Amino acid sequence: MALSAGAVWSFGAITARLAGGSDTFQYLAWRSLGIIAVIEIWHLLKRRPSQTIVAYTSGRRMLLANLSLLVASIGFVYAVKTTSAANAAFLGATTPLFGVASARAFLGERLNWRTITAIAVAFAGLAIMLAGDLEAGGLIGDLAAVSAAIGFALYTTIVKSAPDRDWSPVLPGYGVVMVAICIAVTLAKGNTLVPPALDIGLALVHGGLFVVAGTLLYNGASRTVPAATMTVFAQTEMVLVPVWGFLVLAERPSPGTLFGGTIILVAVLGKALLDVRHDARRTLGEPPVEPQLVPAA
Repeated sequence: MALSAGAVWSFGAITARLAGGSDTFQYLAWRSLGIIAVIEIWHLLKRRPSQTIVAYTSGRRMLLANLSLLVASIGFVYAVKTTSAANAAFLGATTPLFGVASARAFLGERLNWRTITAIAVAFAGLAIMLAGDLEAGGLIGDLAAVSAAIGFALYTTIVKSAPDRDWSPVLPGYGVVMVAICIAVTLAKGNTLVPPALDIGLALVHGGLFVVAGTLLYNGASRTVPAATMTVFAQTEMVLVPVWGFLVLAERPSPGTLFGGTIILVAVLGKALLDVRHDARRTLGEPPVEPQLVPAA
């Protein structure tokens, strides 16, 4: 399910790029309206209470989940709008590494040599990509992609902290705040709240279909898949986004983007493979081959 979630989310990067007549905040406002409409109508048909109200009356953890997805959504769409699809995807691929850090901080999961090595290697790739875009003037978009990775990693940790809980209210919960922020920013910039009809349609499809379906699949996976592993599986989004960017938008990533992005993917996927090997040995009763470098608190 986590693999499918990433694949569904990947289409959203293309709709955001194709919506060339709207800026980040115009697009996000309509995308969020699509999310709210689908979730609320679905629960109305099932005769359930408003999920937007549930999102703000269900405790601090739900509020933190709202905030985390808000940061992730603004960051990723802003990145897709201001930098290449490949940059946004490769930098977003750091999510699993931020995920293990947040899992350590909030869930008490241990950091081992595989995790620490992967983080170090990935940040080397991150530095290469940021250095190249510093000269090209795309640094802000890259930093937005990193903020999206951090926000999504925090959201994953929160969801995993209560896997049996229904987290679907987070979607309209953060969507309402997103709409308010985007309306305020759009009006402050003197822009219209009604961009071209094509852009509105693309944003509504992105929110009502890709975001809702992908997030529900991801939340479902949280019931059986560890937090760090979930973020790795969801990297199907980051693998597919550059592919769609090349096929649909004819984008050709720069050498620095490809080099740094490859390093990031090697770090993330290498850690995943080493973790699988380590877990298999432990299942077979073999002693672990490495000590834990950071003991649990």
